[in-house]
Amino acid sequence: MTTPALANRLVEALHVEALLLVDESNAYFGGPGRLDRDRLDPRGRVVFACEALKATTRLMQLIAWLTTHRGGRLPGAPLAEAAESDEPTLAGLPSAARRLILAGIELHQRTRRLAELGESNGVTAISPARHLLERLERAF
Repeated sequence: MTTPALANRLVEALHVEALLLVDESNAYFGGPGRLDRDRLDPRGRVVFACEALKATTRLMQLIAWLTTHRGGRLPGAPLAEAAESDEPTLAGLPSAARRLILAGIELHQRTRRLAELGESNGVTAISPARHLLERLERAF
């Protein structure tokens, strides 16, 4: 069973990892990735653009969910389903793009497992401020 404190530490670690991956992806897709894309044939450029969009959407979904759940689990929407990216499609992409996309997929899968574990265990960690308010309500 995951304790609230452990869940909070895991969410925080995943949040930092997601932010770093967003930064790395932004640097690549906004810079060297453009050159990599331009070297592809027309179909490859479309595939590259689609996969880059899926990757960025996946990361933004992660950031949104993790930000909401930092410091205490808040009620809200479940982690959004990520758009699928298949291996044969990814195999045709430049290695840097493929590495970033696969890292985002793997991070999304780990975050999904944490979200599902928390739901199945009924883990609902609350923020320190919420805890204090509840203590005050019980006292009066």
